[in-house]
Amino acid sequence: MVDGNSEFTIQNSEFKKILFLPKYPHLGASSRLRTYQYLALWDQEGLDYQVSSFFNEPYLKRFYLGKRHHPFNLLFCYFRRFWILLGAWRYDLIYIEKELFPFLPSYAEWVLEKLGKGYVVDYDDAVFHNYDSHSNPLIRSWMGDKISWVMRHSHLVFAGNSYLKSYAEEAGAERVIILPTVIRVEKYPIKTTHNLRKVSIGWIGSPTTLKYLLALEPVFRRLGNKHDLELLVINAANTILPDLGIPTRLIPWEEHKEGNQISDFDIGIMPLPDDDWERGKCAYKLIQYMACALPVVAAPVGMNQDVVQHGINGYLAGTEQEWVDYLEKLILDPQLRQDLGKNGRALVEEKYIVEKNFQIIKKAILSLNKA
Repeated sequence: MVDGNSEFTIQNSEFKKILFLPKYPHLGASSRLRTYQYLALWDQEGLDYQVSSFFNEPYLKRFYLGKRHHPFNLLFCYFRRFWILLGAWRYDLIYIEKELFPFLPSYAEWVLEKLGKGYVVDYDDAVFHNYDSHSNPLIRSWMGDKISWVMRHSHLVFAGNSYLKSYAEEAGAERVIILPTVIRVEKYPIKTTHNLRKVSIGWIGSPTTLKYLLALEPVFRRLGNKHDLELLVINAANTILPDLGIPTRLIPWEEHKEGNQISDFDIGIMPLPDDDWERGKCAYKLIQYMACALPVVAAPVGMNQDVVQHGINGYLAGTEQEWVDYLEKLILDPQLRQDLGKNGRALVEEKYIVEKNFQIIKKAILSLNKA
């Protein structure tokens, strides 16, 4: 293992050339946060690397617009991944996000192992439930343990939270490290004004997670009958929102404006059902809210329970009445919003920043040389 005082670096390690294989291009949130935002730091280390996503931008743009993918483009994505793997021998390490080929057995990972080509895998979602909980019994029986096999035969698993870590350990992974999904804190301005009258409740998310927000309609209606509120929704798609009982403003997501957009909120929320897939989520939007010094209200599901310190930087709400009570408490007390938000920002600066994560990644990869 490499200790904290070691001068062992990428330049004198065995891993001078790494192939990064994220699932999505930069536009995809999970890949942007788990792979692309570290590339500038790898550049500073002098690492020689190549990045090749599985899906391409045309696929992702159609996905965000709710359109069906083009079969030929999807076939191209599979072919492109196969082609890049033919050159895997040129790299010292393969860094895989989730899996090499979605909805195909782990043949490619098996070949890498047989050729002695080490690989690292990274998970920020419970993708194993795509297979072991699939509605098609053939998928469940044929690939239900696919991700377990990939984890078990990897050199190293990075898991976004304890739920994913536990799965990897039960699968028999040799080494598992928790690596939360984090931010570049300088992109998130601290909120300094706290509205006394119209209070903005805010949510940011992808088109696929909008259903979680819509489930709070009864809460919004009850609060809207008593308070002057506005719901701000940051979303990447041109979505038409239903009437949720309070005035709602849809804000088109823009990467370079994301932090400023969130800082317009007064309160950040993260509703989630307590289901298998949701337990694998990494509470990223809570970290974003807290980075802007916003108080939060969140469902007590998965990693939300690790990030939210109840009554200190926000509240955990498990029932409709708790959602109403905790949101109302924050609506009525601007000073409380400021105090909880300050505590949230301090937590983010301590635990959830890119630079801290990068040191974990670098140390873990370097230690593979001496394991």
